[in-house]
Amino acid sequence: MDEDERARLAEFVASRTPALMRVAYLLTGDRHAAEDLVQSALARTIPKWRTLRHADPEGYLRAVMYREQVSWWRRLRRRRETALTGADEAVQADLSGNTDVRLAMRAALRRLPPAQRTVLILRYYEDLTETQVAEQLGCSIGTVRSRTHRAVARLRELLPDVELLEVRP
Repeated sequence: MDEDERARLAEFVASRTPALMRVAYLLTGDRHAAEDLVQSALARTIPKWRTLRHADPEGYLRAVMYREQVSWWRRLRRRRETALTGADEAVQADLSGNTDVRLAMRAALRRLPPAQRTVLILRYYEDLTETQVAEQLGCSIGTVRSRTHRAVARLRELLPDVELLEVRP
């Protein structure tokens, strides 16, 4: 890779890392795991930079991140869930900018299995269609629908006082 290529790559990484970190954080629920996910995706993407720079390098990088995350939670599939302390506390409404709702939603999302959390992030944060999510995760549209349904149902259980938007296919 010549100096111009390195400069373009460095500029891309510097400008897009904050957005990629936000998505990685939503996928992992942990800042350090998000950093690892972005770094791992970059490590897989940089060797292909020469062919990607003319296409959509960010889209490719995000797809690598999604696949890395799916691989990670598949490896942990057999690990048992651990109950969080204080999970039975009721969420109280706060009228100061809905900060409490965001924090409660964040805590509830962390309690979802990684597969369900990933589907919700792709569908509602990344605004992908069910077909696009299925392609990203390498599963069927039916799997995406059932995971979305189960995740929203679980969020409604965890956050009974929060009005969730209606989920439509």
